[in-house]
Amino acid sequence: MIVYFNGEFVPRAAVSISPDDRGFLLGDGVYEVIRSYNGRLFALEAHLKRLEYSLQQTRIERPAGVDFGGVAEELIRVNGLQDADALVYLQVTRGVAPRKHAFPPDTPPTVYAFAAPFEPPREKWRSGVKVILVPDIRWLRCDVKSISLLPNVLANQQAKENDAYEAVFVRNGVVTEGSHTNFCAVFDGRLFTHPKSPYILPGITRDVVLDLCRNLNIPVEEYPILEKELPDADELMVTGTTTEIMPVVQVNGWTVGDGQPGPVTRKLQRAFDALTKRKAGLA
Repeated sequence: MIVYFNGEFVPRAAVSISPDDRGFLLGDGVYEVIRSYNGRLFALEAHLKRLEYSLQQTRIERPAGVDFGGVAEELIRVNGLQDADALVYLQVTRGVAPRKHAFPPDTPPTVYAFAAPFEPPREKWRSGVKVILVPDIRWLRCDVKSISLLPNVLANQQAKENDAYEAVFVRNGVVTEGSHTNFCAVFDGRLFTHPKSPYILPGITRDVVLDLCRNLNIPVEEYPILEKELPDADELMVTGTTTEIMPVVQVNGWTVGDGQPGPVTRKLQRAFDALTKRKAGLA
C-alpha cells in the first residue's frame, strides 16, 4: 500500500510516526473519511469543507501547500483502486512537540492519508440491523471531526458485545446520533433528524439524504427525536459515509415497525444508489 505522509507518497512500511506526535499523545487532531465509487470520490468538496472547519475550530494550522483533494485522488490511482469500491482516510495532527497541553509554537502539523478497498455492507442494507441506545457521554463539540474518539469506541464496543450494528447516543432524553453515523426516524411519512448543532457531526451523507428527501417530496423535520417516541416510529435508519442508508429494524430488545426495512428507507436507498452510480459514471 502507498500512503501519503508529510508531503510524500511512500510505502506504508516506510512511515515513521514520532512518539512525540500530539495525535499519538493527546488525540490532538482531526480527520475525514471519503468514499470512492469506481474511482470517483463522492461529495469530495463537502468533505474537504468539513475538514477545513475542523481545522479552524481546533486551531490546527492548515498544512501549507497540501491539496487534500489531489492527495485523495492520487492515493486512489497509485493503489490501483480506480475500478473498485474504496475509502480514503485523511488525518491532520498538531504535530511533533514535547508533551504539554498548550499549543507548541512553530510546529508544523503532521499529515497522514491512505486509501483502501472497501466492502459495502450490502446484505445489511437489505435486511436491516439492530442498534442499542447508550448515554451520550461525549464532549460538547461533536460538530468537530476529532480523532479523540474514546467515547465512540466504548459505545461501539458495547454494540458489538450486544450483537448490534451501532450504538445510538441519547442525551437528556433526546436521540442525537450514532457512534459513527447520523440517525433518522420516520413518523407518518415524515423524516425527522436531529438539527445541526454542537451535539452532532454535520454528516455529509445526512445532507445528501435530506436533499434526496426534498427531490422525492418526502417531508423533512430537523427536530430533536425523543427517546420515548422511538417505539412509535414507523421506520428508523442510520446514515454515514461507509454506512450509506442503513435500515434499523431492532432497537435494544424491541422491533421497529413490522421488523422489515420500510418504504421511505427503501426509496431513499434506491435514490442514493442511483446518485452514486451517476457520479461514478456507471449510469
